[in-house]
Amino acid sequence: MSHQGEQHHHDDAWWRQLYDDDGTPDLAGAPADGSLDEHFDTVRRAFAAPPSKPPDPRPPATATPPAASTPPAADGLPVAHPPSSDPPRPLGGPPPGAAAPPPHLPPVRSAVKPAATPAPPPDARTPLPRQGAAPAPGAPWTPTGAFAPPPDPPAPPAAPSPPQVVHLGDRPPTYAAEPTAWPPADPERLDGLVPDTVLDGARYGLLTVRAVSGRGDSARYRGAPRADALLTARFGSGDDALLFIAVAGGARAAEDGPRAARDACHALGSAVGRSRTRLAEDIRSGQRGALKAGLRRLTARAYGNPHAEDEPAAPPGEFVASLRCLLLPVDPECRTRVFFGVGSGGLFRLRDGQWQDLDPDGEPEDEASPPGGRFRFRASVAQRGDTLLLCSAGLADPLREVPELSEHLARRWGRAEHPPGLATFLADAATRVKGYADDRTAVAVWEG
Repeated sequence: MSHQGEQHHHDDAWWRQLYDDDGTPDLAGAPADGSLDEHFDTVRRAFAAPPSKPPDPRPPATATPPAASTPPAADGLPVAHPPSSDPPRPLGGPPPGAAAPPPHLPPVRSAVKPAATPAPPPDARTPLPRQGAAPAPGAPWTPTGAFAPPPDPPAPPAAPSPPQVVHLGDRPPTYAAEPTAWPPADPERLDGLVPDTVLDGARYGLLTVRAVSGRGDSARYRGAPRADALLTARFGSGDDALLFIAVAGGARAAEDGPRAARDACHALGSAVGRSRTRLAEDIRSGQRGALKAGLRRLTARAYGNPHAEDEPAAPPGEFVASLRCLLLPVDPECRTRVFFGVGSGGLFRLRDGQWQDLDPDGEPEDEASPPGGRFRFRASVAQRGDTLLLCSAGLADPLREVPELSEHLARRWGRAEHPPGLATFLADAATRVKGYADDRTAVAVWEG
């Protein structure tokens, strides 16, 4: 241990003698004429590794090209140059003798990443994504938070659809509900064919009208034509217009019953259309007597009364079982509704959820009455929310005799502010009841 310590002390003393303070080897004190061993020791001490020094905090200087080879001395050893006498260079500059850097060197990029810019605080109105929720494997990605699209507005609730009523009562009707057979056709009288069902509707101001006429279950099964006839017409325009609705039933035993019913409707409709100005004035002014007398004559003429003023425009009355009509002024200031006609059927009013039978008694027959029938007339004032129903015997009879049917139709047609559409009205009017299989024709008027 002591020997090694002495050796280090000896080396340090020689190092301090051999080097200046700046660590540059000083060979000036080497013996000029020493022996070979003395020269070797001098060189070994000059080029011995200096003690480690702390790293220089300054950035490394640009590498300089290697200096020219030093010519060897006479003894074969390199000769060291004396320290440079150049003035001190500024910090960070190139070392003495180094070449100046090129003028277009790219800037040095720092390896240290800049600090991330803090994100702005979230808007309190923007919903934040729920933490910890991960989509299921294979599920599509759904944007959330500020990237999520605004939710769709809630859809309005759908109107409840009542169940379809196939039939009322504890047993179904005898016949099928759908048509089975068509009636036979005459190639020479194809204009006499009538469809199984006709459907119509309209709306004028406060009035909403729905009308349907369909074959009964019995006629559909037997392949017989529909004997009921329906006519809807508007005469005039604007508030002066007059709506005319006729429902006729042909005699069941008559071969030409369906055609006679249709002709009776057309004949009476033509007569009303030609007299519409006088009729409209009588309705507005409340001339009940004049109105009744005029409509009686028009009905008798359509029935073919030989005592009528003009020639009959329809077959004899025995081919037509019934002919019932409505006159409805379009003028919203006139709420008078006029019914007139002959034969079976019904006239009802639905008010406050209850049906009222408005069918009037027949007037005594006279020379101006239709042949074989008693003329019926009624003028009434409608109220907001009323539903007026004109129908043939195929619907009037079960409506009077089957409470379940009257209650069902009261629920279905009691909302004047929301009258049913054509398809719904057709389904309601076709509600079946066992024991009633005749043709059905119905015309309903909602008072808004």
